[in-house]
Amino acid sequence: MNKRQLSAQNTKRKLITAALELIKENGFDIINVEDITRKAGVAKGSFYTYFKRKEDIVLDISRVPFSEIIDEIITMDAMPITEKLTHYCRRFMECVESCGINICRQWTKDVLDPNNVPNNKDGQKWAFDVEMLKTILENSVMNNELSKDTPVELLTHVIICELYGMMTCWCMSDGKFEPLDWVEDFCKVQLDKILEKYIV
Repeated sequence: MNKRQLSAQNTKRKLITAALELIKENGFDIINVEDITRKAGVAKGSFYTYFKRKEDIVLDISRVPFSEIIDEIITMDAMPITEKLTHYCRRFMECVESCGINICRQWTKDVLDPNNVPNNKDGQKWAFDVEMLKTILENSVMNNELSKDTPVELLTHVIICELYGMMTCWCMSDGKFEPLDWVEDFCKVQLDKILEKYIV
């Protein structure tokens, strides 16, 4: 990577970090592009090099921490699929909580109304999360951890719906609902039952 690319990457990272901090503190609707660029210490025009509008930065806020989960799962090759998925669910919810309830509300809003994210149909968080989990399950089928007749699409949506339900409950309860506690219970009580028929 050359100097210019490194500088561009650094500027984008500054914008994402600034946006995350501002949204955590103030909520999404109150801040504007100028607030983000001021906090990041970059020119306002720099924002539009990377994002078309304020809403577009929300997806990027989710990409790095959630992408790290897949890398962690890859290193868990010898572990049973239930342990991998328990790790995935736990880390997913840790990322949600660390980004904060205001970011979670914006992700949920974007999923409930995909038209809120124009020209970004496949880029929204829901599509990103579904694809990541589907990849984990497909790899488990290819590695003969799960049987060839495993309904990957169905299981992906069952698990993602559980996680998004927890995210939504957290938002609706104004933070009183504890998603990390619930994800632990989900993994202990339901995950084995969902998978037991397909484990090789």
